Amino acid sequence: MSHPEPSTARPAAPPAIRVLVVDDAATVRAYTRSVLTADGFAVEEAVNGMEGLERALARPPDLLIVDINMQKMDGYAMLRRLRREPALAAVPAVMISTEEKPADRERALMAGANWYFVKPVRPDDLTAAARLLTGRPLGAEAGR
Repeated sequence: MSHPEPSTARPAAPPAIRVLVVDDAATVRAYTRSVLTADGFAVEEAVNGMEGLERALARPPDLLIVDINMQKMDGYAMLRRLRREPALAAVPAVMISTEEKPADRERALMAGANWYFVKPVRPDDLTAAARLLTGRPLGAEAGR
């Protein structure tokens, strides 16, 4: 009687968590992309709030990272608009800005942000927030 060979196939890796970075500064998008892709996230980009809104509506991300001050549509307006869409209402959002007054943080949270950072953001703070908001464990190799 023959016994089946044990499977040598590895289980498929879970799909990467998709992050949409919305910022008008190419250097900020590149920095955010490099930090998050190094931690295993899949990063997409948009250059302003209008493009970010269109991309999020077309393919809802797992996490949004949004600047406040942008052309065409600022981050506040973008988040308020996204929060009215059933498919996007619960997508976690991090707002990152040069604005550092308590009123700016409060306005971001009222618009629908779950987290607020003042630029520049340290890489470990950014990855910790992204992990917490998307349900990935914290730790050096957790979740990879």
